[in-house]
Amino acid sequence: MPFSRSIRFLFASALLVGLPALAATRTATFQVRAEITHDCTIAAADLNFGSIGLVSTSVDATSTLTATCTNTTPYNLGLNAGTVTGSTIENRLMASGPATLRFQLYRDPARAQIWGTTVGTNTQSGTGNGSAQSTTVYGRIPQQTPAPTPGVYTTTITVTVTY
Repeated sequence: MPFSRSIRFLFASALLVGLPALAATRTATFQVRAEITHDCTIAAADLNFGSIGLVSTSVDATSTLTATCTNTTPYNLGLNAGTVTGSTIENRLMASGPATLRFQLYRDPARAQIWGTTVGTNTQSGTGNGSAQSTTVYGRIPQQTPAPTPGVYTTTITVTVTY
């Protein structure tokens, strides 16, 4: 019997040596969260009417606004009157020194809908899709009498995206 006890002890010892030691474990969980908010960016290309002589007929040109808004975000694009003193939404002006040149910005190719800053009245609306969306600005310099003084006429228009 002592022999069989020894064999059992050796056998049990051999099994224990080959097995890894057991360790205690605990677990926990955590959540991962991100909130996407309504957001937009806006970019604008210059509008250049080019070189004009007498302005005896209307001169048209276009520009592009690019809005990038989060998916499903409704937005409105507004254009102010510009930086020339006396310029209004209804009567926009460019200046070359003290001389001014009338022009207008429109939301439609027929150049019938003046572009302004009042949401729901004279702005251009859209809905974001997460990608860049282009909108055309239609510009016109109407016939002007007397002919404007030669010079380079400019103004700066501010584009506002409301969302």
